[in-house]
Amino acid sequence: MSGDNDAHWATSGFEIERSYGPDSRDGWDPPTELGEAGEFPFTRGPYPNMYRGRFWTMRQYAGFGSATQTNQRFRDLLDAGQTGLSVAFDLPTQMGLDSDAPLAAGEVGKVGVAIDTIADMRLLLAGIPLADVSTSMTINSTAAILLLMYELVAEEQGVPAQQLRGTVQNDILKEYIARGTYIYPVQESMRLVTDLFAYCAAEMPRWNTISISGYHIREAGSTAAQEIAFTISNGLAYVEAAAEAGLDIDEFAPRLSFFWNSHNHLFEEVAKFRAARRIWARLMRDRMGAVNPASWRMRFHTQTAGSTLTAQQPLGNVVRTAYQAMAAALGGTQSLHTNSYDEALGLPTDASAKLALRTQQILAYESGVGDTVDPLAGSYYVEAMTDEVEAAAMALIEEIDHLGGAVSAIDSGFQSGQIEDAAYRYAQDIDNGAKTVVGANRFTEAGVDHVDILTIDPALERAQVAAVSTTRAERDQAAVSRALSAVTESARSDGNLLYPMKEALRAMATVGEVARALGTVFGSYRAGS
Repeated sequence: MSGDNDAHWATSGFEIERSYGPDSRDGWDPPTELGEAGEFPFTRGPYPNMYRGRFWTMRQYAGFGSATQTNQRFRDLLDAGQTGLSVAFDLPTQMGLDSDAPLAAGEVGKVGVAIDTIADMRLLLAGIPLADVSTSMTINSTAAILLLMYELVAEEQGVPAQQLRGTVQNDILKEYIARGTYIYPVQESMRLVTDLFAYCAAEMPRWNTISISGYHIREAGSTAAQEIAFTISNGLAYVEAAAEAGLDIDEFAPRLSFFWNSHNHLFEEVAKFRAARRIWARLMRDRMGAVNPASWRMRFHTQTAGSTLTAQQPLGNVVRTAYQAMAAALGGTQSLHTNSYDEALGLPTDASAKLALRTQQILAYESGVGDTVDPLAGSYYVEAMTDEVEAAAMALIEEIDHLGGAVSAIDSGFQSGQIEDAAYRYAQDIDNGAKTVVGANRFTEAGVDHVDILTIDPALERAQVAAVSTTRAERDQAAVSRALSAVTESARSDGNLLYPMKEALRAMATVGEVARALGTVFGSYRAGS
């Protein structure tokens, strides 16, 4: 492509100079801006030895159809060398709907695993040693419900809650900004978030209580700077809400984690990860008043960018994903999911999921990317871009502050409006050819590559609906009713909601029933209302 196209020499939000040198770093102070890995401001990474100690956790996101099918996928990935689990739930589960709910029709098991009761969670985790495996669960509105089911199954396996390791996404604010799987109004949803913080502090101290997510913000079309700014502003809102609920910042903040997107521009993404760590460290220390260095340390999971995958020439997605994974490793991620090449067409097949895992393993064990800490540190280009991303993100954080913080900004539509504008500009650049997408708008080919696609048997939904009916018929309904009433009464008071919710789930209440018991008091959220 010729150099006369200015858009070619740009990232998601910044113009790129022809070259970078000492003049690009006038006034730069490495001890202040970089420090050492494992030390404030954590630009170079959250831990001193980074991947020389151990590689990032290879945590492939998986879930489809029934709990039994997903359990088999988990076992296959663990046998192939995966080092952590990551659970994708179907939309009804995410929205607090049972599989037999009218609104769930046609969606059961389609984009994740269907979980209605603890019986499903038992099948999902059958034969998996929960004392040894860390598990991430991508779930938000119903995060507390699914976490409690996980804890109950661990109890049945004889694993104390204090030993359980993993992360529950539990990031409801980004749902109002970019994704839409919310149930309750914002303040009531925030209560569930902070109750989960308090519950885990008391019962599950090794569990990461939230994964504050920029991933879906970027997938909706944001720039790199917007992804950082909106996500960190959400993080500050959670910290403030927890403090207002009486929690000690230095007790809960070390268990906070983040979830970032790794997009196409390798150097901008590396700069984004480094800038995000530095911003969080400074804000937690200087604004929020945390004194424990572990509260300043940003740890994060990364997933390669699903929105960049193309249905055209899908094998090209293998290459895209590999470079995005490299950006995550160069940026210092703590765990990583690599997308499968066929995800623009459907759910990953066994073969494509294994190839995605092999991509990570080749990166870790053959590329040398983890041999030294922060290998791009000191690069004129990367350091200049890190500063530029940080400055742009901080300007947006200050705008959100002026609007009254993340929750008030959500109510005003600020974040969603910014994302929509950025997504429109990005789409225009692709349409007019200013941004090349290989195989889609340049280097195209006639015809369509044949790719085997995983399909979900419609019989699965019928079987799942029948299983819910059987559970309702066989359980002690009086015990369930009493337990659900206790959930509703707790919602009317200021007690921690998770304790009565756990007892309701133990009694075989369904996800939908517990969600409705809360909704009786909380009501529901309608965008724009």
